Amino acid sequence: MNAVPVTVLLPVYNGAADVVQAVRSILAQSFGEFELLIINDGSKDNSAELLATLSDPRIRVVHQENMGLAATLNRGLQLANGRYIARQDQDDLSHPQRLEKQLAYMEAHPDCILLGSAADIWIQDQPTDRVHQHPTDHATLSFDLLFNNPFVHSSVMLRRDRVLAAGGYSTDRERQPPEDYELWSRLARAGQVANLPERLLVYREVPQSMSRTGPNPFLDKLVTICAENLAMANGMASPDQASVDAAALTHSALHRLSRRPDLARMRQLVLDAGEALARQYNTPQVRQRAQERADILKYQYMMVRTRTQWLKPVLGRARSLARRIVRTIVRR
Repeated sequence: MNAVPVTVLLPVYNGAADVVQAVRSILAQSFGEFELLIINDGSKDNSAELLATLSDPRIRVVHQENMGLAATLNRGLQLANGRYIARQDQDDLSHPQRLEKQLAYMEAHPDCILLGSAADIWIQDQPTDRVHQHPTDHATLSFDLLFNNPFVHSSVMLRRDRVLAAGGYSTDRERQPPEDYELWSRLARAGQVANLPERLLVYREVPQSMSRTGPNPFLDKLVTICAENLAMANGMASPDQASVDAAALTHSALHRLSRRPDLARMRQLVLDAGEALARQYNTPQVRQRAQERADILKYQYMMVRTRTQWLKPVLGRARSLARRIVRTIVRR
């Protein structure tokens, strides 16, 4: 296939229940100059048979033995013909104007490497009133990336050459998953990142995406990356114990917490990181965001010290219920 502006990269693993819907949402785009690169990563269901029924000339299907998501995405980066890579998951749906809007932004902002969007949240095929709505500007996103992932992976468009130059997705089992958070952290240090405020994706919560239960190695890697990010933002070559403790508290990974965490040091790391980013990008509001994060850290620390951390999910459910009740009353 000749070069095109955009390659939509769609990895599939046992996606027979949802992949045809995902493909249709791409074929219905208002912008039509793309290739849809579908990589079947050793599916054991009838995904291959369903993919064989797709006849649009923009579709290219590649079959392989199972390699895992990160390695599959890297192969897609190598095989792609597009200058830009638009990610699409097998169980999500893209808004018809997604590619048009994202391409226009990327062309107008040549320093942007990574562009996401807001996303509606559905439970399987049922719409909800929940939304993934993250910050849009580089400075705030850079601060948020110190602690967590403010991008919906299936919504992003990437500048292919810059992602390849950064080394692509990590396949190191000590660092992924989360392969997206790990890569976004590196990209934000190499160039500009952004989110569009429009909801250009439907993020569908399906059983496969909600299956992380029991012992969770994902959590340990999340803490490791978070600690590294916080350390780098403070000019350290590697995380100190306070960086690890701050990351452990942030993600409620209490098994990674030291016996005597230094709350003052943890809070100062957060505030100093916010101050550095506020100055670097002339974005004063990041200071307020850092103060809020430092206050949350204090709250998390006190819950651990008083052994009341079990209240956190209970309070979270109570707040969620209260919001639903308020919304119901307002609608009446």
